[in-house]
Amino acid sequence: MSKKPQTSPPAATVFGRGSYAEVLRIGAILRKETVGGALLVAAAVIALVWANSPLAAGYFALRDFRVGYEPWHLELSLGAWAADGLLAIFFFLVGLELKREFVAGDLRQVSKSIVPIAAAVGGVAVPAVIYALVNLSSPEMLRGWAIPTATDIAFAVAVLAIIGSHLPSALRIFLLTLAVVDDLIAISIIAIFYSQDIQPAPLLLALIPLALYTFLAQRYRRFFGTRLLAAWTILLPLGIVTWALVHASGIHATVAGVLLGFAIPVIRSQASGGPEAGPGLAEIFEHRFRPISAGVAVPLFAFFSAGVAVGGWNGLVSALTDPVALGIILALVLGKPLGILATTWLITKATRARLDSSLRWIDIFGVSVLAGIGFTVSLLVAELSFGHGSVHDDHAKVGILTASLIAAILAAAVLSTRNRQYRISEAEEEIDSDHDGIPDVYQKNR
Repeated sequence: MSKKPQTSPPAATVFGRGSYAEVLRIGAILRKETVGGALLVAAAVIALVWANSPLAAGYFALRDFRVGYEPWHLELSLGAWAADGLLAIFFFLVGLELKREFVAGDLRQVSKSIVPIAAAVGGVAVPAVIYALVNLSSPEMLRGWAIPTATDIAFAVAVLAIIGSHLPSALRIFLLTLAVVDDLIAISIIAIFYSQDIQPAPLLLALIPLALYTFLAQRYRRFFGTRLLAAWTILLPLGIVTWALVHASGIHATVAGVLLGFAIPVIRSQASGGPEAGPGLAEIFEHRFRPISAGVAVPLFAFFSAGVAVGGWNGLVSALTDPVALGIILALVLGKPLGILATTWLITKATRARLDSSLRWIDIFGVSVLAGIGFTVSLLVAELSFGHGSVHDDHAKVGILTASLIAAILAAAVLSTRNRQYRISEAEEEIDSDHDGIPDVYQKNR
């Protein structure tokens, strides 16, 4: 009897289409981020123009105007309130998104999470190394090594909207999850390397309102999901107390936003048995608070952080030749795509995987260049590294703005050339009315 020839198992596919529910969810998030990105860019431009106009004194007086209660260490400038307070809302959304991805999203599957997680790590490590090499001679400037590590998803999506890119769902999911994991790494870096003079007493006290907040959110998730006012009157005060105590402890207060996001349950009820049971409290809160984050908190932070007095042409040249700015530009424009692309390529080779048939490596390169847009978190880390308003801080912000602009232009040039292929891929995902509104490609995999 002749033996049947053995066939090797089919190669795994990298950047295949995610689940249909995930595609719809990611699409909804990115549509909101498009508006937020436009507001973010507009706020940054207004601040930059105002700070370099004859009325610049008014901008800096507004940014540095102090308000708050000093006995609680909360008498801060408006710029500090934007960075420590409003940006905590943004990081609350990051916490919700991270938990959602790893509990009920496609990233709960190791096979789908390994590529964006590894790519994010590569996209953090390589820029940090490049910046460090450029600034190795100065311990003071070396403090900014973490500035070019994060990707600004709102700014990136705004670029996609401007060039009209029909990026396939697989690449959209990759870009968003890459940015989310980037943010997680950036948060960890902020908590570990940029916390100063830790005060144990406020930090331990913060555990009390945080624990009560977590218990109420977990125990009465349906109650807070159906009654809008309850979340504002019960959970919000507990969240503010937690934030204030974390701020007083010396740990950057945005970390409190992430912890509060992690505390919100993803699954609708403990007895539901899985992520398909319906929207959980995390998804409901994400829907409620994302417009506040994208439409108010992040644009105001950009407004108060991006206003740098360049000082004319000579000042611009001086800023761009500072090793701080130079290191940031090289790290974001070259380091980000190199780290992401090289890590992704190594994983595919190590696992003998292949790209989805609709994609090419030029597509991964385009998204990697787009990830070099570092704005919101980069501006925050610059202030934490050098101190608000210092010379290196101003030069770092010039570097961030310049690098983000270069990355946006390069990504637009690469991705726009692939729009025709993207439209073909998009057509393959169009809804077929004969299948209850689920595209053919997902029907086949049900």
